[in-house]
Amino acid sequence: MPFEFTKLHGLGNDYHFIDCTRFQIPDPEGLSRRMSHRHLGAGSDGIILILPGSEEAEFTMRIFNADGSEAETCGNGIRCFAKYVYERGMVDQTSFTIMTGGGPNRVELTVEDRKVVRVRSNMGAPRFDRTEIPMEGPPGRVLEEPLEVDGYTFAVTCANIGNPHAVVFVDDATKIPLAEYGPMIENHPRFPKRTNVEFVHVIDRNNIVMRIWERGSGITMASGSGSCGAALASMITDRVDRRVNVHLVHGELTIEWADDGNVYQEGPATEVFTGVWPE
Repeated sequence: MPFEFTKLHGLGNDYHFIDCTRFQIPDPEGLSRRMSHRHLGAGSDGIILILPGSEEAEFTMRIFNADGSEAETCGNGIRCFAKYVYERGMVDQTSFTIMTGGGPNRVELTVEDRKVVRVRSNMGAPRFDRTEIPMEGPPGRVLEEPLEVDGYTFAVTCANIGNPHAVVFVDDATKIPLAEYGPMIENHPRFPKRTNVEFVHVIDRNNIVMRIWERGSGITMASGSGSCGAALASMITDRVDRRVNVHLVHGELTIEWADDGNVYQEGPATEVFTGVWPE
């Protein structure tokens, strides 16, 4: 049966949102592969399902990547989700909680004329121990550790902010061959659940440039959780302060590792169009 969907993006990281209080999606994995295809579908980095909440949260969010795999969380998706439900009157408050596979995420909306212009979300407390990434090897933090694959050696620093991230510091992140290096690290056998991969160069103590290869989606224009991972890796290696601007292809996100121990990301969300999928 045909159903309605809406495309939104966070700085170019785009998803199709489906209101599952109205439509049933029996095969989200297969649907995401079909809908996300840039030439044969509607084109996106994946789909996001809007589901009823619980005692812990007003809403539940499920994220499926372009390859059909399910992600634990998605920072850009969370901001877009918050914009979608608020502007459609599904929630009245400008602060509420969205449950993800990575845990609850509290969002705070900046609203002008009933339109959401920015969203700040609490991504939770980061984890750095190797077993919590997860990554094979001895316990402890993974700090610029050599990772060898196909004749290359990458120095990776890892963090988990609801999903896994492997960060590589480089001289110029904008010149990295993402399509070559990204899948090498994503699928390295030492990452049993695969990993997101960020290449970062530091401008100064308050600004970094990041490019990402997303687990399950490949090259994307931005990533909220990836920006958190990149910022955290820069912080724990003492390259930056605890509040930084992450510069992406189409803009920037602000990431703060606050005194309460949680990581907050803040940035825009943009609605593109609403359509009807014919299945």
